[in-house]
Amino acid sequence: MVYICIPCRDEDRTIGVLLWRIREVMAELGRDYEVVVLDDASRDGTPALLEKYGRVLPLTVLSMRRPVGYGSAVERLLRAAAGRTRYPKRDAIVTMQGDFTDDPGQLGTLLRTFEGGADIVTSEAGEDAVTRPAPRIVRFAQWLGRIALGRRAAGAPDGNPLQGFRAYRAVVVKKALQAARNRPLVTTDGWAANAELLKVLAPFARRTALVPIEPRYDMRWRRSRVRVLATVREILRVKRVSPLEPERHRAA
Repeated sequence: MVYICIPCRDEDRTIGVLLWRIREVMAELGRDYEVVVLDDASRDGTPALLEKYGRVLPLTVLSMRRPVGYGSAVERLLRAAAGRTRYPKRDAIVTMQGDFTDDPGQLGTLLRTFEGGADIVTSEAGEDAVTRPAPRIVRFAQWLGRIALGRRAAGAPDGNPLQGFRAYRAVVVKKALQAARNRPLVTTDGWAANAELLKVLAPFARRTALVPIEPRYDMRWRRSRVRVLATVREILRVKRVSPLEPERHRAA
């Protein structure tokens, strides 16, 4: 089973097309899947669209009355997917954005690498990075994100630590949640939450892998919500985050 987790807020221009494209791709791949969307207190037509697509897709919607932010939204989605899985050692949890910067057509690349034995599959720049370079602020944030993670900190892979289009083995998420106990997995917000999540989950993965996937910023219909100073502050906070300690490494 593949759990495709999507946090969204006010994405009525893209969420319907994104869900339909996911449906087409997963049918081509022949994989069982469930889409889990967290609607972070949208004020546009997003809730109505999600209700409509819920009639034709295996879709679960988590609705927030007040905004919780990207980091908290991703963690809530991971917890929901981890609670649904029946085969945590086989099932995949995929995270992606609702604004179409993450191309559903790349799901096959993620899942084939995952099925090859990787517990965490994340991204590195592909050939499209040359012909369709990311905006300057994005490249700057990526550079800071790599500094925040350090040199392969706790086994985390290289690549783009801020990109959220990833695949996690469900058992990795479940083990991290058990180790965290009552603590949150993510304490930062925005793109920094993706870097923090990678740092926190990597110690529970036996193998990580990189695939060449580049976000499609040219496909996004709205302006970026990235704020430079806030992003820098959050990324620097990741530097101070201590990875969770797997049970087998704890002192008796």
